[in-house]
Amino acid sequence: MNQTDLIPGLALGSPLRAMPFALSYLLIPIMIYTALNGGWWLLLPVLATFGAFAALDTLLGIDPVNSDTETDDDKLIWHRYVVLGWVPLALMLTAWMVWYVPQASHLAWYEKIIMFFNVGLANGAVGIVYAHELMHQKNKLERWAGDLLMALVGYGHFRTEHLLVHHRYIGTPRDGVTARYNENFHKFFLRVLVHGFSSAWRAEKQMLGRKNLPALHSSNPHWRYWGLQLGMMIIAVLLGGVVGVLLWLYQALVAIWYLELINYVEHYGLIRKHLGEGKYEHVLPRHSWNSAHMASNWLLINLQRHSDHHYKPDRRYPLLQTYREEEAPALPSGYPVIAAAALIPPLWFRMMNPRVQKWRKMYYPEINDWGPYKRGETPMPRGAS
Repeated sequence: MNQTDLIPGLALGSPLRAMPFALSYLLIPIMIYTALNGGWWLLLPVLATFGAFAALDTLLGIDPVNSDTETDDDKLIWHRYVVLGWVPLALMLTAWMVWYVPQASHLAWYEKIIMFFNVGLANGAVGIVYAHELMHQKNKLERWAGDLLMALVGYGHFRTEHLLVHHRYIGTPRDGVTARYNENFHKFFLRVLVHGFSSAWRAEKQMLGRKNLPALHSSNPHWRYWGLQLGMMIIAVLLGGVVGVLLWLYQALVAIWYLELINYVEHYGLIRKHLGEGKYEHVLPRHSWNSAHMASNWLLINLQRHSDHHYKPDRRYPLLQTYREEEAPALPSGYPVIAAAALIPPLWFRMMNPRVQKWRKMYYPEINDWGPYKRGETPMPRGAS
């Protein structure tokens, strides 16, 4: 880890340290302005986020500075406010869009679809990223806030799938969101959509079974997921009628699509070594792609420091560390650019396959046959549902 420059906990307590992460809030007035004006302004949300932050990444480069990992939670209060503050604003913005856009006479039908593509991107690129931070916390308020953001995109079971499956079984055949080598994103997306819900259900069923409880027990969080999602759909019908709920479902699909696009990028081609009899090596920084690009980490609250997130999943986002390339593989750019490349499989493979091959030689020179790993044919981890 590069800790030549270390931000002390006392400095992290300043609201100025949290302010760059709040740049995502500019998206809210941009979205409202876009809906009110339509036309070419419909391109503004994408340009103001992915376009602007990709340009800022080029201008500002990477941020090699790490924070003191021993910083107390009370020193991170402003960083926590950034995340929690988004929740009511996202709920109100989406509700207003569902009410306003269906009746907006200045918007053609295709403009309404584009507008809700923008809503889905906002709820995916910001909302789900913030939900991800919240679901990792032990505080009940934060977990409930994360569940609300996931319900806003109809993907509540992601919390179970992420915490009980992805983090536990990353880089093994049990983890559906570890993208396989030479698997293109479009196939990956369909596979994960089919796999995700059943995988989350099996994980919760196994957890309850260990307590001698039935799968439909009231403590199964799927009841909460379903209840919140049903509530969101009812509100969408009441606010926007049939068109409103259809647009809400569309933005949810866009947000899920973006989430899984990022999942694809984060672990493409990276596996954990099978040690025999269903046992795998411990999760290390090398098992996730890292990116220290400064501006896009502001937008995505350090999600791109993903190597450390999987190594130490309890760390709050201001404390996530970045690594030298000898310790963790590095993406060539931030997520705004790399995610766009992933949509074009030939470009993606040309960009990333040599990096995966370099990673294999660097960390696992003793593995001669990568076939079972590429095809997901190594044994299931011990104890997996």
